[in-house]
Amino acid sequence: MLHVSSEYAVGVDLGGTNLKVALVERDEGIVRQAVLATEADQGPERVLQRIVEGVVRVVQGFEAHGRVEGIGIGAPGVVSMDRSTVIRPPNIPGWDSVHLGDHLGPMLRAAGIDVAGPIIAENDANAAALGSAFYGSGRPFDSFVMVTLGTGVGGAIVFDNRLFRGVTGAAGEIGHMSIDYEGPYDRAGVAGAIEAYLGQRFLSRHARYQLLARETDLHETSGDDLKDVTPERVHSAALAGDEAAIEVLAWAGHKLGVLLGSVVNLLDIRKVIVGGGVSRAGDLLLEPARRAMLRAVIPSMSEGIEIVQETRGNDVAMLGAARLVFEHIDDAT
Repeated sequence: MLHVSSEYAVGVDLGGTNLKVALVERDEGIVRQAVLATEADQGPERVLQRIVEGVVRVVQGFEAHGRVEGIGIGAPGVVSMDRSTVIRPPNIPGWDSVHLGDHLGPMLRAAGIDVAGPIIAENDANAAALGSAFYGSGRPFDSFVMVTLGTGVGGAIVFDNRLFRGVTGAAGEIGHMSIDYEGPYDRAGVAGAIEAYLGQRFLSRHARYQLLARETDLHETSGDDLKDVTPERVHSAALAGDEAAIEVLAWAGHKLGVLLGSVVNLLDIRKVIVGGGVSRAGDLLLEPARRAMLRAVIPSMSEGIEIVQETRGNDVAMLGAARLVFEHIDDAT
């Protein structure tokens, strides 16, 4: 139900394959949403047009009920400190540096969409953390670290219900923190980074190497030589009681816990929210992480440590993107 006196914003989760758009009411959350293919291979202009098409889908007909206060966009990669510009996002070929307001504003007006306030960008993991803080599993905590396990490994820091962005806006890149300086390289070229173990492609490769000579039902579901193994298939096998698959998830959870112990030692933030597709493995992944994390934290900082799964899935990214607009309104008053 749409309330005339409520505040509304649009949240966009920009991915290399799909983009998700939602009309969000400040208190109630998602009112309408749409999913579109990003069509990133057609270049930045086409991606921007797809964002406009998504906004039109969720806003069309809304004008009779209220106005949209602004648009927040969670994007992969680097976002400028002023949250205006998305710089070289991965998986979107040809995108160098795009000031979203300059490009999307005229395109939205041409499509008949009048947005009252700003167009704000933020790193997608930061947006997910903000969504979790106000609408998801992070709500009980004033401060926490967010880890997103998907194609890569993203991270964000929430302190006193605000994002900590560092000096240039790039803080929280947990995925590129190393747990072994002689380990495998991640996509950014960092040796032994946690992404090189838990990013979907990397985790699939590690699972294949570990299970090729093991007795496991994955030989029946993942093709010859396990060439089609995925984290989802490992999870399904583990839920069915496949001991080898359970061991793979425990191995991955241990790596995650070692990393998170270092994060706690550095930040003294003792709550961790884990989201993203790989996190659907739940306690099969997170319980080993909890055990390893406690061993990696100095004893005086072990009290109150928690690792919690984000249960709202990808919705938190759209919700957090919209929350950027609501925070802009609050900061301006």
